[in-house]
Parts: sequence; C-alpha cells; structure tokens
Amino acid sequence: MNNLYNYSLSKLEDHMLSIGQKKYRATQLFKWIYEKRVDDFDLMSDISLKFREDLKNNYCLIKPKIYTKQISSDGTIKLLLELEDGNKIETVLMRYNYGNVACVSSEVGCNMGCAFCASGLLKKKRELTVSELIGQILVLDDLLKLEDESKRVTHVVVMGTGEPFDNYDNVLDFIRILNHPHGLAIGARHITVSTCGIVPRIYDYAKEGLQINLAISLHAPNDALRNRIMAINHTYPLDELMKAVKYYEKEANRRVTFEYILLKDINDTPECAKELVKLIKGTLAYVNLIPFNPVKELKFARSSETNVHRFLDILMKNGVTATIRKEFGTDIDAACGQLRAKNEKHEL
Repeated sequence: MNNLYNYSLSKLEDHMLSIGQKKYRATQLFKWIYEKRVDDFDLMSDISLKFREDLKNNYCLIKPKIYTKQISSDGTIKLLLELEDGNKIETVLMRYNYGNVACVSSEVGCNMGCAFCASGLLKKKRELTVSELIGQILVLDDLLKLEDESKRVTHVVVMGTGEPFDNYDNVLDFIRILNHPHGLAIGARHITVSTCGIVPRIYDYAKEGLQINLAISLHAPNDALRNRIMAINHTYPLDELMKAVKYYEKEANRRVTFEYILLKDINDTPECAKELVKLIKGTLAYVNLIPFNPVKELKFARSSETNVHRFLDILMKNGVTATIRKEFGTDIDAACGQLRAKNEKHEL
C-alpha cells in the first residue's frame, strides 16, 4: 500500500496528476491529513465516494508504533518506535519554556562512526522514509494531545540517530511537510538540521532557498583530534568543512550553530577553546556546548562543571557567542541511541 505520509505537497500534486486526478486533490488530502489530523479516508467528507474507495484500496496512512516509552522526572519523553519492517528508532520530546521540541532520527542506525556516540553502537541498516520521519512528529503530537487538546510539537531538530545529509532527499521532503502551511505549519526558524560534516551536501543545502537552521557537529578544533573522534574528518577535513560553512553563510544568508560535546581531558582544555576561537573566526556562527551523557560501552567521560564553564568563558571573552545546552532526560537513557542499543542487546 502507498503511504500518503511519504509525499510532500508538490510531489503529491504530481502524483495526483499521474493517476488522472486534479491537482487540487493533493491540497484536499494534505488538509485532511495534517490540518485536521484525519487518518480515515471515510471521514474525508469533501472527497467523492468513488475517490475515497480508490484511496482505501490503494493507499494507507500508517505511523510508527510505540514499542517502549520512558518519561523523565523533567517531563522529557523518550520513545522507541517500531517501524513496519520491525526495525526500531528513537524519538525524543523535550519541554522548553518556549515550546515542545522533538528530536527525530533520520536513519535506522548510523555509519558515521563518531567515537563518543551511542548511535554508532548499532550500524546503519537503512534510511528512514518520509512517512517514518513525519510519523515521529505525529506520534508525539498524539501523546501531547492526551495531555491537552491544544498541545503540539512546536520545534523540530533532526539530531537523533543517523546522519540527516546521508538521507538528504527524504529529510528535505520531511522539512517541507513540517514547514508548509497546509502541512504541520512549523516555522522555518523552529526547525534545525544537523550534520557531522557531509561537505557536498552543505553546498547543496545552501542553494535550497530554505530558512531552516543548520547545525554542524564539530566537537574538535583541529584535524588531529577530530580524526581521532570523528571518522568523517578523514574524508572532509576542517579546512574543507569551514569553506563550506562560509559558503553557506553567504549563499543562504544564515549563520550556523557549531555543536561541541565536551569530553573530559580530550577536547575540553583551554588550548582547545583557544583553537576553536581561531577556527571559527570570520564566521557568523555560535557555539552550543553540550555536556556529555556517559555511555558505559564507550571510554569517554563527562567534563567537570569547572571545565565546561572555563571553556565557555574563554569563548565569550574572545568574542564568540556560546551557550551551554540545557540537559534533559538525565534519569532515563539520555544519550542518543542508548535506548535502542539497550533494547537490541536485550532481544539478542
């Protein structure tokens, strides 16, 4: 069955024309699916009975199923979702004072090989479809609706398991559904896509004409260190990455966020902070410092609070705008990929 959640509006318009329907059918369906959140074709009252029968016979509206749910004392919800083929992915809802933020996965597993990341404990099996990407938001919205009819996901970060730019086309269609006024109508400035540094795709993304935020998972200020902890750097070293960042800033007229996980005695030294200042000098970027969530299978340790604030202070005194990311879900499987890895081991 053809899952209608797989289509952006423009692709659904093309599909409607290809099956002999009028182009406006796509907008009709989009409004029912996303504005009214209807997943039963029989309830789509302004669509002819004949076309509704065609929809029932040839199409579906299937979302991932909740396999495991964890709720933190701070209200964070972490879901392990089961897909139609039995694969499982993680999705997280974090509650900020400005809204409900969903962190979505883009792949089943991850092949980027970042040494400190729990996502890489289970290698990539496949990319997620558009329906599996948008389904993560719809499932979270269903949970929020149980709390309050008016509650919705208001912000989305594509920072879960997987490398979003390794699933570029599907992630972009997902973003278009999120952002479209007849889709989920989430503002462009409320959506962020993160990449560990797939340089050719940064150039592509710069030309898309989107106002969606871009985050770069940096985590080291020099090639020697980044080579040790991020395999991607062997393919796209920092010089190439920074050229792409500057191109993006100029072409898209947007600044990037550099994500920087602080690892004890590895990348949290004053020398690293000073190198980072030099590396990003000349960009508009700001730095998001992230306390490390320990993963027992990995050898890395969390930086002390003293080192975290010392690092921040050096950046700020040298004119770099930086913040320390607020932590969520520390009493559950907080690190990205941790819940799925634990479940896979249990099943084995």
